[in-house]
Amino acid sequence: MPQEPTPNASDAGGRSDPSFGEAFKTWTRIGLLSFGGPTAQIALMHRIVVDEKRWLSERQYLNALSFCMLLPGPEAMQLATYAGWRLHGLKGGLAAGLMFVLPGAAVVLALSMIYAAFGNVPVVEALFFGIKAAVLVIVIEALLRISRRALKASWHWGLALLSFVAIFFLGAPFPLLIAMAALIGFIVGDRSKDNAPPVQLNASVAGTARTVAVWLAIWIVPLAGLAAVFGRDHVLSQLSWFFSKLAVVTFGGAYAVLAYMGQDVVVRHGWLEAGQMMDGLGLAETTPGPLILVTEFVGYLAAYRHGGDPALAMGLLGAFVALWATFAPCFLWIFAGAPYIEWIIAQPRLRGALAAITAAVVGVILNLAVWFGLHVFFGKVELVDASGLKLWLPELATLDWRVTVLALVSGYLLLWRHWGIAAVLGVASGLALVVKFSGI
Repeated sequence: MPQEPTPNASDAGGRSDPSFGEAFKTWTRIGLLSFGGPTAQIALMHRIVVDEKRWLSERQYLNALSFCMLLPGPEAMQLATYAGWRLHGLKGGLAAGLMFVLPGAAVVLALSMIYAAFGNVPVVEALFFGIKAAVLVIVIEALLRISRRALKASWHWGLALLSFVAIFFLGAPFPLLIAMAALIGFIVGDRSKDNAPPVQLNASVAGTARTVAVWLAIWIVPLAGLAAVFGRDHVLSQLSWFFSKLAVVTFGGAYAVLAYMGQDVVVRHGWLEAGQMMDGLGLAETTPGPLILVTEFVGYLAAYRHGGDPALAMGLLGAFVALWATFAPCFLWIFAGAPYIEWIIAQPRLRGALAAITAAVVGVILNLAVWFGLHVFFGKVELVDASGLKLWLPELATLDWRVTVLALVSGYLLLWRHWGIAAVLGVASGLALVVKFSGI
């Protein structure tokens, strides 16, 4: 199992070490409030874990974020898992990671069951309408917070800008951006004066190998068991393989893989129709938890529609397969890699590489904010290839003034009045219900 963390003397000042019970309540709170996709979730955790609780230092948090961005899978969930591990070892990592996922997974499962049985429900659709507007503001606040803390040198700003241009206008692969940023940061290094004592590597090859073996078994054995029971050609077996493969290639988080997943789910496998896939994405965007929870929606509907009788039981198994194959690998990556992060931070060149990755991530977050904003405000957005440049062009006539008003109200409450995220989401949802059912 993973090596337990050891306190770092350089981060002892001002740090507050909570009890496991207190930490568990906080991870549950974060899981219930984690709306808005990875950008907003990372900012929410920063506000609570670094600013309010002081459980991690600024450096620990940003460097752990950079490390998680190198990994496949949902980076916000992995960051929560690392924070929990840093405080309470294995049980802390499991508590933080599970509570980040389970509240949203429960909501997505319930809505998936309603969707499969009845189709779109007007009340739920109206709630999503308001939450989307608030989520956009949460994403913008997250971008501002992370930028202020991550872009400390002029070349960091340049990297962030280049990262945005490369991914938004050129469609550059996310892993390539991260690799180039890491190379630049490694060459430049971190030239800041650091009087912290040397960090001893609290990990061993044998311990890491045991961790990898245990979590590989946890990941694969239940899925292999289902395949043995239902046969290799059953939809549950196909879902197991599909989502396990997805868990290994989802560098850059959920947004980086949505196009790939959507195409395979709709075109290649025929599990869902295109409209259903978009509904699932909208559902995942407007519920707590990682955006990659859209896999649970896909798993439930695919098994519900194609798994045979009883459809409900098959749907539940499909949701389980999607969740297990998506998130079990995340614990593998973090528990195997977490003991090395503090040592990496202590190396000037590796620290420079992580700082550069964080700067590049700011550009990626800006890309996500612009992409999300276009799709929130406009009913129709088209991707155009203009001489190698990829341009998202909205149809101006499809601008929804109602969403604009809801976003402005949310921005006023969150950015100027500094309301909590839950309160802003509640106001936006309530106003959306009024708008929808008053016929405005």
